[in-house]
Amino acid sequence: MLSITIFAVGKLKESFWKEACAEYLKRLGAYCKITVKEFPDSNKEREAELLLSHLPDHAPILLLDIKGKEISSETLATKIDTYALSGSSQLVFIIGGSDGVISEVKQHATERISFGPITLPHNLARVVLLEQLYRAFKISRGEPYHK
Repeated sequence: MLSITIFAVGKLKESFWKEACAEYLKRLGAYCKITVKEFPDSNKEREAELLLSHLPDHAPILLLDIKGKEISSETLATKIDTYALSGSSQLVFIIGGSDGVISEVKQHATERISFGPITLPHNLARVVLLEQLYRAFKISRGEPYHK
């Protein structure tokens, strides 16, 4: 089973963010082993130090970046399938803090992806990523998506 780790800078404080994430984490459990590792808000250099020190050696790293390549739900599904078929048993997604990430983190990313040209608060970006991962697995398996 594919293992997905989300590195997220900042903690979810409000219950509605926690509830939304918990719902998608529960749904994703049928398709992959998924974990979220939170890192404390700090300056970008300290955040980078923490993120980089926890990255696995050989896993593809997908950085959410407003200047990354815009992808659709279908493209995300294809990317996940392609990585899994190429032998990757683990994927890492990084959601930076409110000020983004420094270039050193960008250099470690296998890919920089974007869900569009809008800026999302990192709490909402986490929910959107989880929802898009769930949608991607549904697309890959040809299953209906229940809203």
